Amino acid sequence: MKILVCVKQVPDTTEIKWTENNTMQREGVESIINPYDLYAVDCALNIKKQVPDTEIIVISMGPLQAMDIIRKAIALGCDKGVLLSDKKFAGADTYATGKTIASAIKTKFDDFDLIICGQFAIDGDTAQTGPSIASQLNIPQVTFVEEVSKVDEKCLYVLRKIEEGVETLKVEYPALICVLKTDKETTRPTINGIKNAQNSVIDVLSIDDINLEEAGIKASPTYVSKAFRPENKRGECVFVKSAEDMALQIKELLNE
Repeated sequence: MKILVCVKQVPDTTEIKWTENNTMQREGVESIINPYDLYAVDCALNIKKQVPDTEIIVISMGPLQAMDIIRKAIALGCDKGVLLSDKKFAGADTYATGKTIASAIKTKFDDFDLIICGQFAIDGDTAQTGPSIASQLNIPQVTFVEEVSKVDEKCLYVLRKIEEGVETLKVEYPALICVLKTDKETTRPTINGIKNAQNSVIDVLSIDDINLEEAGIKASPTYVSKAFRPENKRGECVFVKSAEDMALQIKELLNE
């Protein structure tokens, strides 16, 4: 079984800097693995426990510093990593990112069985990249996955969170799932895992390597007119001693 896990580097800071095109500046900023993607890695590792001959390949897109988070995923137990890095990828929105990753998968990993993504990225919170990849590859997708309950040779069974509760779905390969954070503690790296990560060769792919003509900001239909940090304003707080006082306060506010 071959599993592809998509991971993203996100800034380990609240002091975000923006480029002249209103895209996030990532170069030179300390980065971490997107927390949701850690659960995607953990999901793949749990599947590998059930299917021991599974190969887990980590894919990320970004500047060369993103190799650090790929090595961290390898230290956790993934087998190898691939970085999509090219100046032409810069400024990509979720559509262009999904198209770029999908093109890399078609070109280099078309024999995959499962793609696992984190449900959200904490620097954007759009939850669009995973579904965009699935759409480009024309494969089934399941979002808001809390747990993979069962795996066999042809399909897997997942527990998916919905407004009414949780539903169980059967998904045939090839497929893509987006996983949520859970209360379970994620896997920690081992000494051997860290050594393996240090010695691993991370393949770096450019736009020419994945048969893509246009990418990055040029291939992004999203236009950001302005990016700014909102002011943290707090409203006035009124203290009341009883429910009757609260009702009177609300009545006065409504009258105003």
